[in-house]
Amino acid sequence: MNIAIINGPNLNLLGKREPGIYGSQDFESFLQSLQAKYPAISISYFQSNVEGELIDELQRVGFSVDGIILNPGGYTHTSVALGDTIAAITSPVIEVHISNVHAREDFRKISHISAKAKGTIAGLGLKGYELALQYFLP
Repeated sequence: MNIAIINGPNLNLLGKREPGIYGSQDFESFLQSLQAKYPAISISYFQSNVEGELIDELQRVGFSVDGIILNPGGYTHTSVALGDTIAAITSPVIEVHISNVHAREDFRKISHISAKAKGTIAGLGLKGYELALQYFLP
């Protein structure tokens, strides 16, 4: 099984950025623990702060992997193009947010991703990525 994790803007700062909201663990160490826990699954990882690069990566993997775990970060609320890309590819996408976006500022309640994704997990910290991975298990 091949799963792609794609993270959007500022998620490269996990562990440093607003630890009260996003936690103190960096994503690289979390990813290592996830790979160790699920050794039979090939997990690729991509992060970018650039919307077009996220679209390119979704298009690159979106017809070949068994599933995509996408945290579009702030682009969730602004990028119609990311939503259009998810609609255009065949690999199923689970939208993940570390914080509970529905309990934050009003603009964060709008998602251009949710309607195109198989499901959304929000507010469970990094555990949301593991739960999304479990969705794809047979």
